[in-house]
Amino acid sequence: MRVITGTARGRRLKELSGLETRPTASRVKEGIFNIIQFDIEGRRILDLFAGTGQLGIEALSRGAASAVFVEQRRDAVSLIQDNLKLTGLEKNARVICGEAGAFLSSAREKFDIIFMDPPYPANLWKNTLFAISQFDILSNHGIIVCESPASLDMPAMEPPYFLRKTYRYGNTKITTFFREEGAES
Repeated sequence: MRVITGTARGRRLKELSGLETRPTASRVKEGIFNIIQFDIEGRRILDLFAGTGQLGIEALSRGAASAVFVEQRRDAVSLIQDNLKLTGLEKNARVICGEAGAFLSSAREKFDIIFMDPPYPANLWKNTLFAISQFDILSNHGIIVCESPASLDMPAMEPPYFLRKTYRYGNTKITTFFREEGAES
């Protein structure tokens, strides 16, 4: 698992052993960053269910202003911190050890891009998308990038959140939502 491009290009990131954490496949990560490539520079990133931190780290490497990583597993939090140091990107990062829903309910800032890749068996997509809209933490024109099994139908979101597009990479689906005040679906 390597950083694709930017200031940390080519750096190999550490991974957790075992099957509890499922890193985003290289092909899927490349697809995600092709989708949002013009939306990253100078933006505030939230990497929910961060795992190894690879999505937020990739965004920082590509010029994101800051990234907040939220992960409830302590060993994963430690790994994210190690990966940030390895890439030299820790200055603009904050790592939170805690549950995603609790973070969303207490967040007092808005983000421009939210990466959301919950553990598949936990089935947290609907509740997490609802919490994002309820606590209104996505900035206007912001993007939510959700990774899920290809077979999962993503729940609809209420305006001002709209489904942008769905992409499929083998058994993985990427669904993007955007927030736009005053837009009609």
